[in-house]
Amino acid sequence: MLRSFAPKTRTSSLWQAIRAYSSAKEFDTVVIGAGPGGYVAAIKAAQLGQKTACIEKRETLGGTCLNVGCIPSKAMLHNSHLYHEAQHGFAKRGIDVGEVKLNLPQLLADKEKAVGGLTKGIEFLFKKNGVEWLKGVGTLKSANDIEVTLNAGGSEAIKAKNIIIATGSEPSPFPGFEIDEKQIVTSTGALSLESVPKKMIVIGGGVIGLELGSVWSRLGSEVTVVEYMPAIGAGMDAELAKAFQRSLSKQGLKFKTSTKVIDSVKKDGKVLVNVESAKGGKKDTLEADVVLLSVGRRPYTEGLGLENAGVKTDSRGRVELGNEFRTNVSNIRVIGDVTVGPMLAHKAEEEGIAAVEYITNGHGHVNYDVIPSVIYTHPEVAWVGKNEQQLKDEGIKYKVGSFPFSANSRAKTIDDAEGLVKIITDAETDRILGAHIMGPNAGEMIAEACLAMEYGGSAEDVARTCHAHPTMAEAFKEACMSAYSKAIHA
Repeated sequence: MLRSFAPKTRTSSLWQAIRAYSSAKEFDTVVIGAGPGGYVAAIKAAQLGQKTACIEKRETLGGTCLNVGCIPSKAMLHNSHLYHEAQHGFAKRGIDVGEVKLNLPQLLADKEKAVGGLTKGIEFLFKKNGVEWLKGVGTLKSANDIEVTLNAGGSEAIKAKNIIIATGSEPSPFPGFEIDEKQIVTSTGALSLESVPKKMIVIGGGVIGLELGSVWSRLGSEVTVVEYMPAIGAGMDAELAKAFQRSLSKQGLKFKTSTKVIDSVKKDGKVLVNVESAKGGKKDTLEADVVLLSVGRRPYTEGLGLENAGVKTDSRGRVELGNEFRTNVSNIRVIGDVTVGPMLAHKAEEEGIAAVEYITNGHGHVNYDVIPSVIYTHPEVAWVGKNEQQLKDEGIKYKVGSFPFSANSRAKTIDDAEGLVKIITDAETDRILGAHIMGPNAGEMIAEACLAMEYGGSAEDVARTCHAHPTMAEAFKEACMSAYSKAIHA
């Protein structure tokens, strides 16, 4: 019947659409976006027997996290710490190295080596598990149809029984600042500066700003962090936030909290940043060679075609999230930064696995009360669960146990004993409600808290579990002892 309507030349748009529709590849699940949530979801779907494709416009997999986020920043944090230690710490340890010089091009090359190895690793995992990678931009045409504008040219139509949106986020713009990734930079530009700026202003005292500000401070820049709130580290326990700011201040970072940023002006090769008190009144102008904007991120949905499939977003541009990670369109699910919740790679990974499990067998699991946060400065800061203020606001009775690393033998032997472990428990049941750590290896140690909390463990449960000696983890054990009884070594 369709042939009678087709022109003899078969070049009409209708005929082309019919041919494209009939030749479209079909998949059980298509994931749009190959960041931590997307690539994990795609691999899991393939492992569970689904014919799976993942659409990603970058020429490398891993999304923002692996390419211009978590991974390169950790490489630079580690290497800048070694450089700082060689300058200021080696001599007191009995290690004489002579003059220490920074080779910034090599430091950046080492960062790229780490990124390249990991992104290639995901490519291998896609091939190993049978995930088809479609290199291009995916646009929803309906609830089951996607058009992929291929990087190599042309387009491809595909069909999917299930679609998972995992397009992530992008840096939020800031009025009065024109990003050029040279002088006014986002986290992307801050990972590739060609020289160490004499002065850097970091706007935003959250995770990204503090980590990258710490990197360039160690490498020799005079860094000033401007934060609108009265404290740094949004979401951090107030006690640790104060201690953390003191620690970073001792390292050379300067802070202007309770300060509102107005706008910026480029003049004579510098950037002038106009600020005022958050409460209004006193104004000031700060000068810098480079300004890092780290005021948060926003969902990335450009070109996604949500309207074509009828997928709704909320007032903040996030894709609306329902039960089982479904959008308002039942076969389209959403995970990661593009929807509600903390913008964390590990949160997206957990959601990716759970979303695929819901598709496959009808059940999945993510415990949003046990998602840790980490700032990978030195010392590190990590936390999970509730802080004191939250529990006060909720009217929950609690107890606090803490233990300083200054009393931990492992920390003392390596002369890295700044910080503490703080455990918050239910006053009646002793169940751990929150853990807050500032100190060496905090990002690794927080996993013990997560495991205990996931299974409803108490402080006494942890304290009665044998910990190897001497280890940093003993500080966690002692903090738990302090919470339900008394610590031994403090």
